[in-house]
Amino acid sequence: MAVDLARELVPDGLWKIAAPLIPPFQPRQQGGGTAPVADRKVFTAVVYVLTSGCAWRYLPPMFGTSPATAHRRFTTWTKAGLWRRLHRAVLDELGARGELDWTSAIIDAASVRAKRGSLTGPNPVDRGKKGSKLHVLSEAQGIPLAVAVSGANVHDSQAFKPLLLGLPAIRSRRGPRRRRPVKVRADKAYFSAEHLAWLRSRRLIPRIARPGIESGERLGRHRWKIERSIAWLFGYRRLAVRYERKGSHFLALLGLAAALTCYKKLAKLTT
Repeated sequence: MAVDLARELVPDGLWKIAAPLIPPFQPRQQGGGTAPVADRKVFTAVVYVLTSGCAWRYLPPMFGTSPATAHRRFTTWTKAGLWRRLHRAVLDELGARGELDWTSAIIDAASVRAKRGSLTGPNPVDRGKKGSKLHVLSEAQGIPLAVAVSGANVHDSQAFKPLLLGLPAIRSRRGPRRRRPVKVRADKAYFSAEHLAWLRSRRLIPRIARPGIESGERLGRHRWKIERSIAWLFGYRRLAVRYERKGSHFLALLGLAAALTCYKKLAKLTT
């Protein structure tokens, strides 16, 4: 049962991509300590926490690692940028197969309630309760390309440029790596003359809804794709309510969720 669950959480195909990216274990200089735990066991434990939403201290023993070891290794991997590199590696696999639609990029955000920590703020649509905001940029079909976290009181538009600038250079089926969509789609919250000029200066076609002009019906023809992407991410229960004290840890879990979402698309192509 435990073996089946571990294989379901971390299939061999996913582990084949992740394993080369994991930093090697560094023993303590003074020696001693506990015996190192296999990287795959720890990685599976992290995916379980993200998927199930369980607290680190309640991590079941069936994964072969203690809660303290799993959280300590998660912190080390986060500092090493593992989750961002894993997301990019999976996107590279999709890009090499021609499965990314660069005709447009879509941007949106969603708020979550937060218990504590950095990158939080009073949520103006939740009676001022503390919260965080997830910012997501996807390609035309909703595959997440870049993610970010801010306080819930940060306006959506402030993540517009950072998300686009944070797009990684992704492999293509033929030709050089690509990081530039043809169009950029967003709702009325992102509309400003500055954003329009900035996009045009970068030779990107803006498709941002204009307040009082664009109808909701026209916007919805594309908006549902990014809303579906955000729903995919919220399917990982650890993201539904933020418990992480450090904003970097919550961003790391969001990055892992984005990588797993992309891998599911990749897995469908190989079955």
